[in-house]
Amino acid sequence: MRVLRCFTLIAAVVTVSACSTFSGSSSPEFRADAQWGLLPMVNYSQTPQAGERAEQILLSVLSEEGIQPRVYPLPAEQDLMLLDDRKRFDDALSWAGTQSFDYLISGSVEEWQYKNGLDGEPAVGISLRVLDPKTGQVLWSNSGARAGWSRESLAGSAQKVLNTLIGDLRFE
Repeated sequence: MRVLRCFTLIAAVVTVSACSTFSGSSSPEFRADAQWGLLPMVNYSQTPQAGERAEQILLSVLSEEGIQPRVYPLPAEQDLMLLDDRKRFDDALSWAGTQSFDYLISGSVEEWQYKNGLDGEPAVGISLRVLDPKTGQVLWSNSGARAGWSRESLAGSAQKVLNTLIGDLRFE
């Protein structure tokens, strides 16, 4: 009888929790007093401006960890080149080369949508990486994906993914 109760409890917990997947390398220790720069997040999803949305949530999550990165400057003219994420990234990387950053953080959005169907569950997939600004070498990378519940928002699901990803960073 006790085994049946334990099995039922485990089944209930698994059923209630949303599906999440995370993979990545273990984090080296980053200096706590380092100067961080935020580069654009490249949008590979079908949702326009998902990268910009993820960047804003990432800024909030980083702030919770005590990291206040300087954000790349937007071009003076709002033109169609802003829609080209690779161009925005390359321009921001050039800008970062003129600054005195210890680390750069960037990433990509692979999925940002509500799934089709009656429930319309939010689905988010995000990858992050920390770069050495002098060499461009990737010092750490991690990815995560989550399908939330039908009453959850995309932003809420993204915040949970980013909290987990940033939570994996270690500071000395």
